[in-house]
Amino acid sequence: MFTGIVQGVAHVESIDAREGLHTLALKLPAGFDEDLAIGASVACDGVCLTVTERPSPDVALFDVMGQTMKLTTLGDLRVGSGLNVERAAKDGAEIGGHPLSGHVDVSARIAEIRKPDNNHVIRFAVPAPWMRYVFAKGYIGVNGCSLTVAEAQRERDGSGWFEVWLIPETLRMTTFADKDVGDAIHLEIDRSTQVVVDTVRDALDEKLGPLLPVLEAIAKERGIDLGQLGIGKP
Repeated sequence: MFTGIVQGVAHVESIDAREGLHTLALKLPAGFDEDLAIGASVACDGVCLTVTERPSPDVALFDVMGQTMKLTTLGDLRVGSGLNVERAAKDGAEIGGHPLSGHVDVSARIAEIRKPDNNHVIRFAVPAPWMRYVFAKGYIGVNGCSLTVAEAQRERDGSGWFEVWLIPETLRMTTFADKDVGDAIHLEIDRSTQVVVDTVRDALDEKLGPLLPVLEAIAKERGIDLGQLGIGKP
């Protein structure tokens, strides 16, 4: 488990690309490698990876399987690329963010970046159906960083966007200051939010199932999207 409090930025030192498997050599931030053993878990841009080798005190190797490369942006890394990194949480550790598993749910893209005075605002475009789990003032994991959603909007097709406001310390400790519009990022939704949303949706579908065709007809006449209300299947 991770807390979503990024502990620094690691940089890709080399990539050994083989069929179905990439081995990443990451240059770790200062102090990050203390007591870092082979077999330890490290969140790399929000993806939980296992240390497979320690060729030098400040470098660790990680294997990335083909399926992980397909589902994440790790397959697009180049030498010099930076990644947000966090060590696995220890028993009794303070959780300054929110619990994260290191299992990416979906990749989203940066739709807009604004820089008002002393602020840095990023808007992320999220594909359907994942926006149903994103709420203003809720938590979300973005490239392994626990962030609070400032604003969120769902579209009729189930997609949407949300924004985060980043303080200077977050920009200093992460890669967000280097991101551009169009860049892909990893999202891990808050599991407690997912459980609540899915439970409510299933309950509504079960209770309203026999009435759904009638409700859909009435809603269509009045221009109401039942999907926006969490009713019916996506």
